[in-house]
Amino acid sequence: MTKPNYDPSFISELTALRRDLHRAPELSCEETETAKRMAAWLAECEADEVITGLGGTGVAGIFDSGQPGPAILFRCELDALPIHETGIPDWRSQIPGKGHMCGHDGHMTILCGLARRLQAVRPKRGRVILLFQPAEETGAGARGVIDDVRFKSIRPDFAFGLHNLPGMKLGEAAIREGSFCYASEGMTIHLAGWASHAAHPEDGRSPVTAMITLAERLPLLPRDLGMAPGEAIVTLSHARLGEPAFGISPGEAWVMATLRARTDQLQAQLMQAARDLANKAADEAGLQLDISTAERFAACSNDAEPTDIVRKACEEAGIACAEAEGPFRWSEDFGLFGRAAPSAFFVLGAGENHSQLHNPDYDFPDEIIPQALAIFETIAREQCG
Repeated sequence: MTKPNYDPSFISELTALRRDLHRAPELSCEETETAKRMAAWLAECEADEVITGLGGTGVAGIFDSGQPGPAILFRCELDALPIHETGIPDWRSQIPGKGHMCGHDGHMTILCGLARRLQAVRPKRGRVILLFQPAEETGAGARGVIDDVRFKSIRPDFAFGLHNLPGMKLGEAAIREGSFCYASEGMTIHLAGWASHAAHPEDGRSPVTAMITLAERLPLLPRDLGMAPGEAIVTLSHARLGEPAFGISPGEAWVMATLRARTDQLQAQLMQAARDLANKAADEAGLQLDISTAERFAACSNDAEPTDIVRKACEEAGIACAEAEGPFRWSEDFGLFGRAAPSAFFVLGAGENHSQLHNPDYDFPDEIIPQALAIFETIAREQCG
């Protein structure tokens, strides 16, 4: 693993910050104290402007040269997960049931390091914007930031983001032009019939047959729609039938599924097919139907020019950058920034044997902070001097 040439005391400062953030996780839309800390750090780094409350709790620090030039945005995430940490580092979460099990503490630290570097050597042209986005885990954060009227003042010419990725070599990057992360959305299907005594199920209207149909057919929708292998996936995530009682023939059922597809267009087809299937199953069983959706993520697609900028920055920083084999099935709401400006999102290896994202023993690998910082700083210097 290549080690960029940053002062060891500087990296130690960033490592201490990362571990402090790890101790105090906050969930999506609740990142109040984390946001305050990021705003204070940006002010200490003498950002020309600090915007708070973006899309809820979001924070943006603007380093403005005062000279004509591009606006370059780097984005990280503020939120943690509702997962109880089982790891044993000295800096483990101090909040029961909450933890930075996705590495957003590390991503924030990388941007804090970039703020320090921009304080030391100011941009010579254009603007560098450091965005600390709320609520990535629910898919609501990027949408909230972009919908905020103040986003117009920081709309960039290019947007960049990264995510650490276990299973890859430590400190090595990967990127690809085009589709990078799947679109996804959660669907809850509620089937309502009529409960009855278990001795006389004929006096009620049970949703069990419709529920079984949905459980069997939903995962097969990509095949039924003629989608190629790897284009889409439907995962059943939860199901409930009636109440846990022997004397009742059930009158209600719930089926929850996550639907994912490579593009927004395929995702729209998949969602409509799921709705059609649920309507048919409910109609055939004479049931009332309610469908709700949540946690909608747009597909993340990398534009050609910023993708090339990332590749060149890795080369200049001496960091290996591979071609990602195909789009990742997990989702990232960074994809919405691609609708506001040309954008590129890449991954940085957390180690081939590292605990996986969202595992209860996951911890961000501090060793990759210099690599991530070097890539971002190289991009900032190349674009803004």
